Amino acid sequence: MVAKTSGSVRKLIEFDGETWRALEGLSHDSLATLQELADEAFRDLLKKHHRPVTLREALKASKRAIPANDAGRAARSRPKPPRS
Repeated sequence: MVAKTSGSVRKLIEFDGETWRALEGLSHDSLATLQELADEAFRDLLKKHHRPVTLREALKASKRAIPANDAGRAARSRPKPPRS
């Protein structure tokens, strides 16, 4: 069983019978608990939608969001148009 962290949140999720049997089979075959399978699935879902899971990932993402912080790429400035 996975140890709970102090920031754990519990939610009740309902599955249809077919999905539940498939999850139980996967859990048995992979020797993982349903909690471990759910953790993996939600991490993968967040990654797919480019959402950080940890604070460290959030900080890295915010750093990359600013073009001036990109390594090896200089910010291009546009020449100012001549004044009339």
